[in-house]
Amino acid sequence: MKTKILFSNTYFYRFDKKQWESKKPYPPYGTMLAAAIMRSTGYDVELFDASLAKSPADISDCLTKFQPDYLVIFDDNFNYLSKMCLTVMREACFEMIRLGKKAGCKVAVNSADATDHFDKYVQVGADVVMLGEAEQTLQELISQNFTKPDTINGIAFKDGEYIVTTPKRKPFNKLDSYPIPAWDLLSIGEYKQIWEKSQGYFSLNIATTRGCPFKCNWCAKPIYGNKYNSRSPKQVAEELKLLVEKGASHFWVCDDIFGLKPGWVNEFKKHIQEIGLKIKLKIQSRADLLVKEDAIQDLVDAGLNEVWIGAESGSQKILDAMDKGITLNEIEVATQLLRNKGVKVAFFLQYGYIGEQWEDIQKTLTMVKKLLPDDIGISISYPLPGTLFYDKVKSQLQSKQNWENSNDLAMMYKSTFSPRFYRQLYKYTHKVYRKEIAMNNVKNYSLLAAVKLPYLWLQETISKNYILPYLSDKSLKKQQSIN
Repeated sequence: MKTKILFSNTYFYRFDKKQWESKKPYPPYGTMLAAAIMRSTGYDVELFDASLAKSPADISDCLTKFQPDYLVIFDDNFNYLSKMCLTVMREACFEMIRLGKKAGCKVAVNSADATDHFDKYVQVGADVVMLGEAEQTLQELISQNFTKPDTINGIAFKDGEYIVTTPKRKPFNKLDSYPIPAWDLLSIGEYKQIWEKSQGYFSLNIATTRGCPFKCNWCAKPIYGNKYNSRSPKQVAEELKLLVEKGASHFWVCDDIFGLKPGWVNEFKKHIQEIGLKIKLKIQSRADLLVKEDAIQDLVDAGLNEVWIGAESGSQKILDAMDKGITLNEIEVATQLLRNKGVKVAFFLQYGYIGEQWEDIQKTLTMVKKLLPDDIGISISYPLPGTLFYDKVKSQLQSKQNWENSNDLAMMYKSTFSPRFYRQLYKYTHKVYRKEIAMNNVKNYSLLAAVKLPYLWLQETISKNYILPYLSDKSLKKQQSIN
């Protein structure tokens, strides 16, 4: 009889109100990949997909019916939501650990949060926490039936009263040797129904690389680190073909940086064209990588539809303090070049970084109004272990060191302004953005935008009046002129 492994992830969309209401759920790609790897080596595998589940208790049915020898909670480490280490997901994971142990399973856990806080997971009953990149670790652990954990790199486990960690495991670079994720284990129709009903199309996720070589000092990389490894363009194109056959037409490429390896995108484009795929791609990239028109053209030819750029701030002072390695001019040039090719451009923005003043915030608002990205995503600086930013503010952290959900926006260290200010700033920025979009549409003779504009203007004004009292320096209130 084959050894049985039940896989699960830890991100429950229903527990994160903001994300659940957006109705854009993605399957646990990394979890399905780990399951496929273990199946290819001879194990019997099953998947409990937490993404659309209502409760961690729902795993009980899988435990009862499948009767696994191992419960492997292997998070989708390609999804930025998992990387945020939200406490509501941590508690859900703890509950699944308890249920797994109650069912007689040996339990192994791998996630960004478990890597950062392995002691918490071991204390609630996990037999092993796999630290960092873990597919190779998992194979070694199960082949040894957890009997010699001290001989395996990249794990934490309890030995008597002590928690032991073994040496860090090196990144695996032969990514093409891995099979395509076990999409067949997924109830893919549930995702398709949600997407088509709410968005009018069906989007799936795919990963082509691991790691990011850039040095932004607030960016946590507990799993893949600074090494950058790629799958082959041919293998990625073949997986996309499979997913198109499953009904998807749009894909979120969830790499930190897509297509960084020289020549990769050009070869990828050729494979896409040879297969004859007509797809739309949403990617994440950096402004400094998108200032060459020929590089953008290859992306467009491959199906590029939308790029999310880590713009972060309209203040060069703050970008430099973050070690971002980009300039405001590069953000502007990249935005213009992409727009010229018909590509949507969206900005990640970040408020509250060390040293940010009101004038820096005004520069960010000015940048948004000037460049008018097609979408914006706003966050508050969030210190996570393993970053230089975390080390700088560690002494200021209180008992709350993780957000509960992705809309928490709690300021966890002493910043220039109060936590309430940043929550109001988050709302205000969105209202400024919506009003500016409407004004631009009015210029393009949109009657609907003209009708909405007075209301949006009023909403921006009201929101601005909520912000002003929170400014800590009274002298600033005399010079409020939000451009």
